[in-house]
Amino acid sequence: MSKNELSSTGRLSSAAQLFLSTQRAAPSERSEANLLKLRAATQAYIAPAVERVLRSADVTTENVIVNNVPCLEVQPSVITKPWKILYGFGGGFIQGSAFEDLTIAAPLSSMTGATVIIPSYRLAPEHPWPAAIDDGFAVYQALCDRPFAIVGESAGGNLALALMLRAKHAGLNLPCAAALLSPWCDLSITSDSQSFNDGRDPTLTTQDSIMAAKLYAGENNIANPDISPINGDFDNSFPPFLITTGTRDLLLSLSVRLASILRKKGIDVDLHVWEGLWHVFEWDDSLPESNESIKNIAAFLLRYIKQ
Repeated sequence: MSKNELSSTGRLSSAAQLFLSTQRAAPSERSEANLLKLRAATQAYIAPAVERVLRSADVTTENVIVNNVPCLEVQPSVITKPWKILYGFGGGFIQGSAFEDLTIAAPLSSMTGATVIIPSYRLAPEHPWPAAIDDGFAVYQALCDRPFAIVGESAGGNLALALMLRAKHAGLNLPCAAALLSPWCDLSITSDSQSFNDGRDPTLTTQDSIMAAKLYAGENNIANPDISPINGDFDNSFPPFLITTGTRDLLLSLSVRLASILRKKGIDVDLHVWEGLWHVFEWDDSLPESNESIKNIAAFLLRYIKQ
């Protein structure tokens, strides 16, 4: 059955409370002019956490080429599931990398016993739409002959949805399960939470989204399902979905709208709304809530991963 879940106690962990007390929402420092600096700074910021998570998760990583697209392959110490998980990293299609999302992808690989493939898709503005989707679809085509799952966070959630819509149109196999973390599935910047959570989400602002959408989509039609996949033609052939978000998430409304659209098409959806948490909180390995959410995602995928 489809369900909505709120964190059980309604209380934030001390780690989450500390983050909120030290990370006050402020005017965005992101701009096209300093984008290269921001990319480097974000990678430097997350690197210690990635190294910590790689040790604790007991996984190995390897740079591989899949259908001419560079990817990062994550393998658990013991592979217990024959499936692969296709994973889309976040960053508004203008920053982020496979490496930076290992704080989510590495424990997911360890918990499921499955190999995770993270395409290093090209970023805008150097490579605007449809470069990222083209790269992701090339990898998708290489994986979809056998059962697989798909996971994506923020822009990676957009990627996951867009790839499934392309695959449906092309007559390719769909994944057997899909998990989306705070998916950025509508680039029109018109959702309700982009007003009431602007300033409450300590990690993302509406101005950030406006800039990223402009650099990624350019003058193309924002409503195009290949750009804003919430507008896609879904039906009950699509797999079960798990969608996670938080009450402070700038994109909370997108998760709620997407879940409603999918359910109306007869698709099974679990929507998990975490009290007091923000956009892709799972990225922060110091939060107990992050570990709990990733465990939930792994358990969801394992329900559909065949032996």
